[in-house]
Order: sequence, then C-alpha cells, then structure tokens
Amino acid sequence: MTEQIKNAVRQKPSNTILFGLALLFVGLAILTLLPFSAPRENDLGYMSMCPFAPWSTLALLVVAGAIWSIRQYLITRAE
Repeated sequence: MTEQIKNAVRQKPSNTILFGLALLFVGLAILTLLPFSAPRENDLGYMSMCPFAPWSTLALLVVAGAIWSIRQYLITRAE
C-alpha cells in the first residue's frame, strides 16, 4: 500500500504543486514575524514585516494546513 502512495505522488504533478503552495504559505507566515521597519507595531509589541502579525501569521498557517489536507486527501484517494 505504501508503494502505491509513493507512485501516486510521483505521477501526479498536482501533488507537487500543492506541496509547493503549502510550503510557500508557511514561508510567508514566517516572513510576517520577521523584524522590519513598518508604519506601526504589531499586536506582539514590535515592528515586524506585517503590522497585522500574529493574526496574519495564523491565517497563512490555516491556509497552508487546508492545502496540505487537500493534498493528503488526493493522495489517499489515489489508492
């Protein structure tokens, strides 16, 4: 069964695209917390790349989790 999943992941470019998108959103979530000169402080009390942190960080992580869940569903459905 594990070999079937590996073959399904290798054969479908949509799995790679979804994986890349999930990693992109996780990377963007990390970027929102980096110190940076911004017009105002975020809710954590310092100036970061995104003044809406940590809420924007949580939203990006939720999107990444949703994409990851869709990818996992498509992989298990390929069995």
